[in-house]
Amino acid sequence: MKWIYLFIAGALEITWAVAMKLSNGFTVLIPSIITGVGYIASAVFLSIALRQLPLGTAYAMWTGMGIVGTTLLGIFLFNEKLSVPQVICVILIVVGIAGLKLLAKD
Repeated sequence: MKWIYLFIAGALEITWAVAMKLSNGFTVLIPSIITGVGYIASAVFLSIALRQLPLGTAYAMWTGMGIVGTTLLGIFLFNEKLSVPQVICVILIVVGIAGLKLLAKD
């Protein structure tokens, strides 16, 4: 369950970050509300996962999921562009997340 909680926390981090972009500086109500609720919910699920996971592993995976997810959604939703070096760096983050999961001592 700890990995599921961490995954939910990461998904909620992506949700609140995208909603923050859509909130236009907290001037649009619904995305602003989603940002606040998503932020709190993400922290709650991360804290639950941290009961059983090491801080460094969980936090790195949580932020890594957020980076990768928001990067992908930025490309697809907001037509953001990535350079080749940026793509390589995102791939390295994915490799790091996978490595942390595979090497984690459950």
